[in-house]
Parts: sequence; C-alpha cells; structure tokens
Amino acid sequence: MFGHGAPAVLSVIPDTFTFAWIVAILFATSWALDSRGLAAGRTLAAATWALFGLFWLSTVPYFAFEHQSYVESILALVGFPASVYAGYLLYDGRASLFTLTRAIAFMLFIYLPFETIPAFTVAGVAVPEPRRILIEVVATQTGTLIDLLGYAPEAVTSREGYDAAYSWSLEDGHTVIIHIVLACTGLGSMAIFGGLVAAVRAPLSRKLRALAVSVPLIYVLNLLRTTFISVVSGNQYMHWYPDLVMTMFGATDPYRVSFLISDRIMSQLLAVVALIAITFLAVRELPELAVILEDVLYLVTGEEHDLTEALDLPREPTNR
Repeated sequence: MFGHGAPAVLSVIPDTFTFAWIVAILFATSWALDSRGLAAGRTLAAATWALFGLFWLSTVPYFAFEHQSYVESILALVGFPASVYAGYLLYDGRASLFTLTRAIAFMLFIYLPFETIPAFTVAGVAVPEPRRILIEVVATQTGTLIDLLGYAPEAVTSREGYDAAYSWSLEDGHTVIIHIVLACTGLGSMAIFGGLVAAVRAPLSRKLRALAVSVPLIYVLNLLRTTFISVVSGNQYMHWYPDLVMTMFGATDPYRVSFLISDRIMSQLLAVVALIAITFLAVRELPELAVILEDVLYLVTGEEHDLTEALDLPREPTNR
C-alpha cells in the first residue's frame, strides 16, 4: 500500500527486472549443471549467491527511506552477508544448499511474471497484465470485507490506473486514499512457499498438502491484513503519538501515522509470526522442507540443527 507498483526488493536497482531474471536463470542453470555432476554448477551457484547478496544490499536505501519499513530494511541488510555466506558454504562443500538454491530460483520464477508480463492482445481479445488481474481481485475482495464491516469508502482508480483504491472522507474534510498494490496481494509470501515446495524432492501428494495448508491461509490472512490497514488508515484509528511516529519514519504527513503503525509496525511484525506458524504447518505435511530450514538456521546461528527430531516430524525421506 502507498507503493508505486514496483516490487519492493527490486525498485532501486537500474534495470531491476533484468537483474532479477538473471539471478533466477543463473540459479536454475547452476542446479542443472550440478544435477549432471559438473563441478561448474557449484562454482556458478556460489557466484550467483554473492550476486544475490549484492541485490539485497542495494535494496536497503529503498526499504529504509522510501518504503519506510524497519522490518524489511533489517531483513534486506541481513540478506547481503547471509547470501554471501551461503555461497561460500556451498562452494566449500555444503551440498544441501543446492535445495535452497533451487527454491530461490522457483520463487523468482513464480513472482517475476506478475511484474514483467505486459498486457497483450490475442485474436483481437485484450488480455491485461497479470499484476493488474491479481491486484484488482484483491482490491475487490478487500472492498467486500470493508463493506461487511459497515464502512462505505468510495472506490476510485489507483495511481497505477487500476480499479484498486478506496477514498475515505474524514470529518475534518480531509480525504485519505488507500491504494492496493502488488505488495498488498500476498504474492511474495505465496511465491516463497511455492518455491520451497517445488524445490524439494517428495511425492506429489505431500507437496500438494503442503501447498494446501500454506497458500490459501496466506491469501486469507493477507485479505484480513489489507482490510485492517484500510479501515484503520482510512478512519485514522491509530493516530497515536504522531510526532514520535513521524520522526521514527521520517514522515511529514500526519495523516500517514495510522498507516505507519498499522502496516509498517503491527502488520509486518505479525506477518513474520504468521509465516513462522504457516511454515510449521507446511513442514508437518512435507518433512522434506526441514532440510532447507536447517540450512537457513545454520546460516543464522552457525550451528547444526535437527528439526526432524526437535519438531517431532514424521520420518519421511529427505534431501540429505
């Protein structure tokens, strides 16, 4: 919300979509080479992880100053050394990281089409860009939930030209317009779980179960999030300590205070908790995911973890 339509992690790098596609293709290529027993696969994967780290590092100014998100700024900043370290470990022989490498490639392949495929015409029929379809569907469903709560903001055109914004009129005569953008659709989180599930080797039935407990739940929780932020921001329900909040985020518009609290603080922190919980549900259905999670924990803590035992997971075959 309040974004400019560019994906948060890509918006500050020149030629960002080409950069992202290159990373995805290089990760996929390294995986293909490694699966054929070629040492070049490991070298390419390690180099691409370093490139991925630079990618995250370059997003820090955007998250910190334009997007005004402490959570995302910290995650992007941590992403640089973590990615470089992952590349080092992979090159040094931690072969299990190839599963995470595949997952990153799949995540990007799921996400990027929504950002890069333009509108086109087939046999005289105009087909809108995928991002527009997804944004307008989420905006419509958010509007339905807002109506069910008894509110009636005016549906207006967003700054992207989509039917994806709501105008709220305050008692003092001021108008607050809430825009639904791609970041409001939950696509990023759904791409993460889609990539993780696609990357592991497991029976299709278990993969489908993992997707069934993660993707729909993410989508529903995201609709509740957009509705919550829209109602709170549109009615200024969280106009708390405005001077302090504006100072914290470098903001100048006091009418953004409710948005900053409801979205940048509350929703983003709760989203982290929700993703952890959803990950637990998914790994119960697809124990093979534990290998990826163990590698992530090793990157963060420098220590080995046995999640299969710690979480009492079913003893299914893994990627080891």
